[in-house]
Amino acid sequence: MGTVIQLKRRVDDCYNDLKSSVDQKISLVDEKIKSRLESDVDLIDQMVVHHLRSGGKKIRSLLTLGCSKLCGYSKGHRDVNLAACVELIHSATLLHDDVIDKSTIRRGKKTTNKIWGNQSSILVGDYLLSRCFEIMVEDNDHEVLKLLSSTSSKIAQGEVLQLQHKGEIDMLEEIYLKIIGSKTAALFAAATKVGGIITNKNNKEKDSLQFYGKNLGLTFQIADDTLDYNSNLNLFGKKIGNDFFEGKVTLPSILVYQRASISEKKLLKKIFKQDERSEEDFKMMLKLISKYKIIHQCHKKAEHFVNLALNSLSIFRPSKEKSILENLISFSLERSF
Repeated sequence: MGTVIQLKRRVDDCYNDLKSSVDQKISLVDEKIKSRLESDVDLIDQMVVHHLRSGGKKIRSLLTLGCSKLCGYSKGHRDVNLAACVELIHSATLLHDDVIDKSTIRRGKKTTNKIWGNQSSILVGDYLLSRCFEIMVEDNDHEVLKLLSSTSSKIAQGEVLQLQHKGEIDMLEEIYLKIIGSKTAALFAAATKVGGIITNKNNKEKDSLQFYGKNLGLTFQIADDTLDYNSNLNLFGKKIGNDFFEGKVTLPSILVYQRASISEKKLLKKIFKQDERSEEDFKMMLKLISKYKIIHQCHKKAEHFVNLALNSLSIFRPSKEKSILENLISFSLERSF
């Protein structure tokens, strides 16, 4: 247990290093978001306040600020404004996700759709996106506008692709990677590339930042999906099994199916095609996860993306900012295993 707790401290330290390096800026991001989301419609204000109070680590907006600092951005507020855009896109997708997944709890609090219903949640998510695009237009940079608008499109396509393959436990790994590449990694990639755009870096440097963000995002999502099946996570105070009970097919379930016996495959298909899954079903799934050492297998798969992300930063000279970003990719994986 001591080793796990020590690892958690190292993971937290890594995140806190990034946050501390841009601490004043992230406060400005929060202020920007709050000011732009003010509305004459009382219901919008209530839902926005509730959603913002639910917290979150703001990792994507922190990455925009951190990569901007890595690239030498110091004058002006474009980094703050575009970090706010990135965060608004993420917040909008969370509101939409909760409706799609029929979620009732997020970060320990009731979801907006649980309190105010699906219709209002979808519309407020759209409202966040519209405010985001207002900021982008005001930024007046065609490259930024093209990047973030195409990213929003990719996220939506990833959501639809996931719905299309819901319950398909025999899904190919390539499809899974395409889903998380669109749903998660695309926004990470955009968040990091923005730092290179606003500092007028050359294409090679901008592409390196984008590649870093993409592979960080893939690592982050694989780690997050594996958390849901890691029975040791009571140490982290995290409830597990959400993806399983919602019928979401993620890397752990794909790898279990690949390694399962014929009889186990038949049972797994039946379970994932059901409208609902029981606690007994989940216990059986956890036994298979342990039997086939799936947590370790997910770790090995994710290490590939860790190495790609680390290598992409080699183009930048050594600095405190670079070290912070390197540590973040390493520990984003270890936080869950």
